[in-house]
Amino acid sequence: MIRETIVTTLSPSGEPQVAPMGASVVEGGYLLQPFRPSRTLDNLLSARAGVVNLTDDARIFAGCITGRHRSWPTVPASRIAGVRLEAALAHEEFEVSRVEEDTVRPRFFCRVVHQESHAPFLGLNRAVAAVVEGAILVSRLHMLDPERVDREMNYLSVAVEKTAGPAEREAWDWLCETVADHRARAAS
Repeated sequence: MIRETIVTTLSPSGEPQVAPMGASVVEGGYLLQPFRPSRTLDNLLSARAGVVNLTDDARIFAGCITGRHRSWPTVPASRIAGVRLEAALAHEEFEVSRVEEDTVRPRFFCRVVHQESHAPFLGLNRAVAAVVEGAILVSRLHMLDPERVDREMNYLSVAVEKTAGPAEREAWDWLCETVADHRARAAS
């Protein structure tokens, strides 16, 4: 099973990195596979620790992917030298127990060492799920056929139109603007 999460890591100079990432659930923790090159990958290699943040704020996923916001508020982690999202419903702090090298996506096996809940989960919302799926599409615009992107974005827009609140609509708009900007750059 893969959980769509926000992973927070620290650079060697202590600068927080906030990045959406699918975290594969494995016994005792998670398998993370950041792409090369990435700041998250560099931070995991140097700090060998981080935080899996569980949030239902669709803007964080869309904002990270589109570059709309660079600094989501963080607070210190409880057990590791790191930070968690202030907006996390819950978080799990981890230590990297093993790394399997790969030229594209190294595999970081992470052991959860601490977990906390911060706010209640108020239920599933189709618009949040649609924004997360849209953010994944937008993160792969350079690899996907434009017709596929259009087809999937059109399908996902139905959930946004029917079930979104203001935060999900804002996040969806960011994604749609990023797709349009990508197309305009490709056409020029």
